[in-house]
Amino acid sequence: MFVLWACIAACVLASNANAEEPTPNPVLFSESFDDADLLKRGWYDGSKFKVVSEVAYAGKSCIEYRWKDKATKPHTSSGIRHPLKATDELFIRYYIKLSEDWNWSERPYHPHLTHFLTTENGKWHGPARSHLTLYVEPVNGKLRIGATDMENANMPHGLTQGRLRGGYNGKLYDSKDSVFNDGRWHCIEAQFRLNTLNAENDTANSDGVIRGWFDDKLVIERSDVIFRTTDFPNMKWNQFLLMPYFGPGLLPHAQTLWIDELVVSTKRVGPLRKPPVRSDKH
Repeated sequence: MFVLWACIAACVLASNANAEEPTPNPVLFSESFDDADLLKRGWYDGSKFKVVSEVAYAGKSCIEYRWKDKATKPHTSSGIRHPLKATDELFIRYYIKLSEDWNWSERPYHPHLTHFLTTENGKWHGPARSHLTLYVEPVNGKLRIGATDMENANMPHGLTQGRLRGGYNGKLYDSKDSVFNDGRWHCIEAQFRLNTLNAENDTANSDGVIRGWFDDKLVIERSDVIFRTTDFPNMKWNQFLLMPYFGPGLLPHAQTLWIDELVVSTKRVGPLRKPPVRSDKH
């Protein structure tokens, strides 16, 4: 009888211990841009930030990126990076507003906006030519999600994101409809999951995932993506870049975009469920 009660007590204690274990927080980092002290909150590789309150979607402020005519980079705020705990799956959510006079590059590319890099490149590596760069950006009115891997041209298993054309490559996935067309705040979300590998056969499985949401509506979905080969069995995403950029000669005129309520997570965050206090700002 004593043994029976001892077993019951042990089970109860184990159950209580498991119940008290905290659920891991899926949020890798979040940023509301309520002030310009980004470098005090884990961001790096940036020096100048302008936050404005008059157009903020929620909270006190949002970050402003304003281009002068014929520029490539905004002059009000610089690009910036944030490290991540290495992960093979991630989600991003942010709100974006384009100025009412916003126009496009009139090319099938640019502007670039938000990116992710992997453990296969260093913390200062540029996004243009890497072992894998992810893109989430508005292009010609559509939401675009894509990837490039130009640096893998001479790797044993080669490129995963298409052949080089003019020194560049990329596989791009656009929303069917034009969605950026009204100068209002919109919620952008994206999901990325690395494909698995078959080490025994030295092959990559076509099971990587890309999804994109616009104002909570799924507008992009692929579950057959190859991001990596067995050249990079330990590859994970570990760096986020916010780097708005128009290529030389591609900026149509002086214009502005704003970003607010950014979250990077290992689970989908979704849009803010409560309307912002400043209902007149959007």
